[in-house]
Amino acid sequence: MAAKKIALFVEDNYNDLEFWYPYYRMLEEGYEVAVIGTGNREQFTSKMGLPAKVNLSSSQVNTAEFAAVIIPGGYAPDKMRIDQDMLRIVREMNDSGKVVAAICHAGWVLVSAGVIKGKKATACKMIKDDLVNAGAEYVDQEVVVDGNIITSRVPDDLPAFCREILKKLK
Repeated sequence: MAAKKIALFVEDNYNDLEFWYPYYRMLEEGYEVAVIGTGNREQFTSKMGLPAKVNLSSSQVNTAEFAAVIIPGGYAPDKMRIDQDMLRIVREMNDSGKVVAAICHAGWVLVSAGVIKGKKATACKMIKDDLVNAGAEYVDQEVVVDGNIITSRVPDDLPAFCREILKKLK
């Protein structure tokens, strides 16, 4: 069986629902969830002010230990996408065929990691042009699965997003 450990990225201004819903959903299914930060502090704050404590900094992550990476949206991905270790994690997970899941603005991280070209993907409409310009085929639906990459648009899509992540992990 694949590793029972999930990497969940965090940075300031993360979307509360897009972080906490997958966090608890993965725990509910028996996965260990490691909250991965960019390394500049031990706790980050959501758009609504909720704190999220970090388990590991991105520079400490050995992707061989993880079955998936989940990237929440909000404005956090704008900071995540400049962290070279977060991009490394996404590339390594993608290259090894592990689940790479991004919702809302998190598509920015996939663009910066260089893993979205030639893939079907979705995201919030505000970054549609970024995905298209990076070579993705934008599809406006609640969840898009292309190989190991799973994308969704907005918090309302979270049930479908988590369902597809869990299906791919089985």
